[in-house]
Amino acid sequence: MENSHAARESGARRHAGGSSAVDAAAGRILDLIRSRQLNVGDVLPTERELSEITGASRNTVREALRAIRTYGLIEPKPRVGAVLADGHSIAIQNFFAAHMDVSRSSFADIQGFRRIIEVGIGDHIVLNATNEQIEALDAVNARIVESRSIQEAAENDFDFHMALIGLADNRMLSDMYSFLSPVILRIMTIGKEMRPVLADTRAAHGEIVAALRARDRVAYAYLMSRHLDFALRFLPEEPSSDT
Repeated sequence: MENSHAARESGARRHAGGSSAVDAAAGRILDLIRSRQLNVGDVLPTERELSEITGASRNTVREALRAIRTYGLIEPKPRVGAVLADGHSIAIQNFFAAHMDVSRSSFADIQGFRRIIEVGIGDHIVLNATNEQIEALDAVNARIVESRSIQEAAENDFDFHMALIGLADNRMLSDMYSFLSPVILRIMTIGKEMRPVLADTRAAHGEIVAALRARDRVAYAYLMSRHLDFALRFLPEEPSSDT
């Protein structure tokens, strides 16, 4: 379990977003937590030591620690210093989500990662999923059109993809998607705000389910790739670096 938390911290460090010195220092501190495999109650190095380790000024380190503390990852203890708080994996999820901008480039990164996973598991599902499991996946899909809010629609959309990941019968993949849920939900929420036609999402999912019913690997791969790429058209173009 501790190693699992450490791996999650490494992922948060790589994606904690933002380009400021404080963001960069916060990411390096998260990396330090991972590399030293710190556990709940362990004391972090002092501000001076963190400044030397991260190459940032003490003021920058202090602001980075304040930002991390806001998300509940660490807590101050008198005469001891900053210690790793209980429930830190959830705190890192929140830190990750809050610092993840949803631009075209970040969207492409997230969806590209999802494509590798969700298309890649197609062969396993086609070969191993039972008809009952595929029908249960379709039942999850049906809940999308019953959504009463954009947030609920995004959650139902995410539930469909989590159920699909579950058919891969790989606990690490399920844990990874649970960890990424804040960011994926943000992307799904933006998609629903810009294109609030729930029937479209259900139909796209339904085509994917139909391909699984037919045990058609090629159709599944095509439909899943198309589905994951579709929302990119609703994100604004990024300004040119020349402007």
